[in-house]
Amino acid sequence: MRARTFLVTLTLFLLFFNLSIFLFSAITLKTNLDGSRERSLGEHYFIASTYGKDLYALESRGTIADAALGSLFQSYSAYYGKQGVALELSEEGRILYTSLPKGDRRSGHSQAAIPGERTVTTTKLDGRTYVSVIGNLPAPYETYTLTYLYDVSGYLSAWSRMTGMLFLLGIVLCTLLAVCLHFVLGRVFKPLRQISEASKCIAQGEYGNRIGATRHDELSEMADSFNHMAEEIQKQIGQLKLAAEQKQRFIDNFAHELRTPLTSIYGYAEYIQKVELTDEDKLAATDYIMSESRRLQNLAYQLLELATLGRSDIRREPVEIKELFRKTEETLKLKLEDCKVRLTWKCRLDAVDGDRDLLESLVVNLADNAVKACPPGGLVLLEAYMESERPVILVTDDGKGMTDEQLGRVTEAFYRVDQARSRAGGGAGLGLALCEQIAASHGAKLSFSSQIGRGTISKITFTTS
Repeated sequence: MRARTFLVTLTLFLLFFNLSIFLFSAITLKTNLDGSRERSLGEHYFIASTYGKDLYALESRGTIADAALGSLFQSYSAYYGKQGVALELSEEGRILYTSLPKGDRRSGHSQAAIPGERTVTTTKLDGRTYVSVIGNLPAPYETYTLTYLYDVSGYLSAWSRMTGMLFLLGIVLCTLLAVCLHFVLGRVFKPLRQISEASKCIAQGEYGNRIGATRHDELSEMADSFNHMAEEIQKQIGQLKLAAEQKQRFIDNFAHELRTPLTSIYGYAEYIQKVELTDEDKLAATDYIMSESRRLQNLAYQLLELATLGRSDIRREPVEIKELFRKTEETLKLKLEDCKVRLTWKCRLDAVDGDRDLLESLVVNLADNAVKACPPGGLVLLEAYMESERPVILVTDDGKGMTDEQLGRVTEAFYRVDQARSRAGGGAGLGLALCEQIAASHGAKLSFSSQIGRGTISKITFTTS
């Protein structure tokens, strides 16, 4: 595009500049030649008139006609020759006298004049150009023809030199224009070249490539728009990569979750089938098979609940927070006793709008995780209050806490902070993934903060009351 713009601009400049020179030269030449013709006509009339009068005066004094003709012609030729004018006197086409230089003289015959008219022509004689005016002398000497020849060769030579200089100037200007265009177009098209190169890099997967824009014009705005587009593409690609990684982890974890109980079930079933067992051993084996089957059943239910939450709308009603906390405490009563963990709550909020069962599942799941994280003698605190005119529910524990990497993955399906502890409790690692879906279905945000050795805070922030 840059080369095409360069060639088009230079060609148009050459075309218009040379056309302008040609028109200027042609108009100048025509104007000057027209002026020379007008001058020549005027002077021919003046010379012919005065020549006739002088000839008549000489003849009146008794001077012989031929002598008078020659004497007057010599006088007029000498006077007008200083002005670059040559005269020629002829009779019926036969040249009698001429003041043309010897090299420019014609043969012994000249063009006859049309009676009563003057003819203006351009004549070339031996490489020189003349404006020629032909006309008769006034009566009674109309048989004589006076030819007026004005030499314009010098002017034409000067005009040719001027035209040549103008064209030479045009070549110099075109060269300068070509150099200037090269640098100007280089600067103008630099952002486009950068955009082209950046586009190729992005097409090859280098999504971090950007264009540096320092000017403030349309091309700079286009570069900014391109950078914004590249940032959005990079962001979208990053999100797609993250989603792909999460899906792959989900598949890997799901396969692992299925393989472990299925392997155990198959092993114990084969053990029962092939080995003579006591009733006590058979009961232990069937108990383990039932336990693993229940874990698979829970996994299926939780996956179904995850899928359902993502596709359906929830029913909303006022849910009392105190009642929600009491039910949570009752649900976890046995686990609290087994783990020797205390649960207390503070409620400075009356109610929130939402699905009663889902909110109960949300708080119970968060509190259950908090209990699992606490050492014996630990404390789990449930709180509800208003923050910036938004309802907030906090679940705080004084357990061992989590690292930043663990915090970033706690809501992934099948992810467990403590693999051994979760499996021992029959968990599938879907609890917090469900919690995040439940919070999102209520228009709420679920967030976590944690410090190693000091515990974790789970925070539910509702956008509406």
